[in-house]
Amino acid sequence: MTQAAPAYGTWHADPDREAAMEASHRPLWRHFIQSIPETDLATRVILDFGCNRGGFLRLLHALKPFRRGIGIDIARDSIAAARTLAGSMPLDFEVATDLGPWRGQVDLAFSYEVIYLLPDLATHAAQMHQVLRDGGVYYAVTGCHTHCPLWPAWRTLIGDTTNAPVQDRAPEEYADTFARAGFDVSVRKFGFDGFVPAHKDRRYYPRLTDALDYPAEHKLLFRLEKQGGA
Repeated sequence: MTQAAPAYGTWHADPDREAAMEASHRPLWRHFIQSIPETDLATRVILDFGCNRGGFLRLLHALKPFRRGIGIDIARDSIAAARTLAGSMPLDFEVATDLGPWRGQVDLAFSYEVIYLLPDLATHAAQMHQVLRDGGVYYAVTGCHTHCPLWPAWRTLIGDTTNAPVQDRAPEEYADTFARAGFDVSVRKFGFDGFVPAHKDRRYYPRLTDALDYPAEHKLLFRLEKQGGA
């Protein structure tokens, strides 16, 4: 089921940073999972787009067990790690860019800080609409947008330290693109209000208040629902 060859082994140019990124994201993933209204996922098929090492799906299954999870990423080494770490959980991980093989199979889809990297957001939106069953929902989180005051510096930092391209998009562009693909689009602030490390990377967060404001105020959580009969 593997699609075309991936562009890179890991998202970070330094492969050792992948595991560290997973650890730093875990409190934010937990908040993400607690933010969605769906509670009983026992019969659901879940897709994580841009799953990296599979940490989000493992945490989601621990908190809200689901029937089957599918993790998709183009980073081959990260997918290899995800398969190893999955253990006996009902998780499948694939190196892929084309979502065609999962058309109509998914109840809930997630992505966390992935959509800002996609060169062709319209194609992604169309494919996510196709993989979801009628009434299915795609939750997509990103704070990487042109209305975020940290973004001008981050665009350069991310581009210099990762293997993925970086795109410039306003929140309205995300919303309009998914609406054109047939989704009912709504959005909220991500609203993370937990503790953050006091010594976050100062290249990304020059002031301590930046580390607090970014996940609370500037990071966005899109809810994208596929209407029945669409």
